[in-house]
Amino acid sequence: MKKILVTGSDGRFGKVLQKLKKKNIIFRNKKQLNILSINSIRKNLKKFKPNYILHLAGLSRPMKIHDKQISKSIDLNIIGTCNVVKVATKFKIKVIYLSTSYVYPGDKGNYKEQDHLKPWNNYSWSKLGGECAVQMYENSLIIRLCMTEKPFIHKQAYANVKSNFIFQEDAAKLILKILNRKGIVNVGGRSQTVYKFAKKYNKNIKKIYSKGEFPRRTDMNLNKLKKFLKL
Repeated sequence: MKKILVTGSDGRFGKVLQKLKKKNIIFRNKKQLNILSINSIRKNLKKFKPNYILHLAGLSRPMKIHDKQISKSIDLNIIGTCNVVKVATKFKIKVIYLSTSYVYPGDKGNYKEQDHLKPWNNYSWSKLGGECAVQMYENSLIIRLCMTEKPFIHKQAYANVKSNFIFQEDAAKLILKILNRKGIVNVGGRSQTVYKFAKKYNKNIKKIYSKGEFPRRTDMNLNKLKKFLKL
């Protein structure tokens, strides 16, 4: 079996992957593999000789932290990703990078992978910054993802915002099925309002409405993902 080295394995999604108990996945947390250290990355790749790097390490929530701590956001999501790509190219190891559906403008929805990009907050700008480095390396896959924890952690959900939310457990299984693909692919669930998604799992969820603080249409076109899964 091909070996997969996971960076940032102590994060929320990394812990979900660990529950799958796959023997070919090597989990490295931020103490074991520091993405801000070229030497640390190099040592790990030399030691484990993976076929893939599933790059999860970075800064995500709360979203406001990317406004308050811009340097940290740049370091972890852009420079750290650049470092991973730099070392991966030398070892000729494939990089799988988890980006976000938030890199799309959020106005028309049904976004295809080749559509115009315009991040709408600092978090998504930082993820797009990471994408730039990964796209320079041909042996890579960028996954623009829309996922959330199970159960849905919020007590209220937008009734006028469409997305492709999928639970992390389902996203993990999908991602492992498409590791051999290259380029960019949207990954998520079917297009629906956040409220409709959450209501299935929590009948007491309350409706709220975005007044501009959150884009109305962040949903993506998943035809390419479906094609990948069929091949």
